Amino acid sequence: MTVSKAQAPFLSALGCYVIWGFMPLLFMGQAAIGFDSAEILSHRALWSVLFAGGLVLLASQSGQVRTALSQPRTLAWLALATVLIAFNWGVYVWATTHQATLEASLGYYINPLLNMVVGLWLFRERIDRWGWVAIGLAAVGVLFQALALGRPPWISLMLAFSFGAYGVIKKRVPVEAQAGLFIECLILVPFGIAYVAWLQMAGQGHGFASAEGFGWALLNGPATVLPLALFAFAARRMPLSTMGFIQFLAPTLQFCVGLATGEDFTVLRGVSFAFIWLGAGVFAAAAIMRARAARRALAEAAQPV
Repeated sequence: MTVSKAQAPFLSALGCYVIWGFMPLLFMGQAAIGFDSAEILSHRALWSVLFAGGLVLLASQSGQVRTALSQPRTLAWLALATVLIAFNWGVYVWATTHQATLEASLGYYINPLLNMVVGLWLFRERIDRWGWVAIGLAAVGVLFQALALGRPPWISLMLAFSFGAYGVIKKRVPVEAQAGLFIECLILVPFGIAYVAWLQMAGQGHGFASAEGFGWALLNGPATVLPLALFAFAARRMPLSTMGFIQFLAPTLQFCVGLATGEDFTVLRGVSFAFIWLGAGVFAAAAIMRARAARRALAEAAQPV
């Protein structure tokens, strides 16, 4: 089956969110044999650059990498994107290895609705009344989550805002997906190498201590690069609001992982997620109705006069 040019961004977005949905299992597996969140993050940086470089070669984008590295403005934007994604990685890895996957999943429920607001503000994308209803329901959900936790859901908010800002930069920077991702990994790799080397010299590293540890560490490369490459490809070719709709898949899978691993799920947390899910349902229903209306309009326009 061949994939059309129009289908490719949608399938890329779908693939990246499925991978992200099950990503907590990778970090939990490493934590189970002794990796802490800083070591996991360092191995993500270390191995990602190799796989990202392979994608650049496969896509024949070496010239774009050289061009981007020679343009200070583009490089500065990519450096900012790197800071944002590294911060996002760090918070997420810590959350999923400290029984906070449910709170992390809430962040990725918030992010699609945040994308709608950003799309309106920066890219003049329209939000209809049902979109605003969805955003309002999500805001109520966040409030109930704060009541359930006894504090603002900082993990959720940090993940939502950092990844939202990263998506905006990836949409605006004129660099193809693989080239931009490789440069981001290139910026991160010295920090990863330095920390992994320090751990090994101190006898505290796990990535090179056994075949099992090395296998888990190596998996960080493709698990990090593949969904980010798919995301970057889709983000430059789809409206942020559409990306936001598909993104609900990832936190749903993360939520299931959190429940399956025994995280605390109180009544208030249930109410919080109910409002979030209701907001997602309103947005999804509105998107389906808009798509049907657009198809009807096209069919009517095609009718002979």
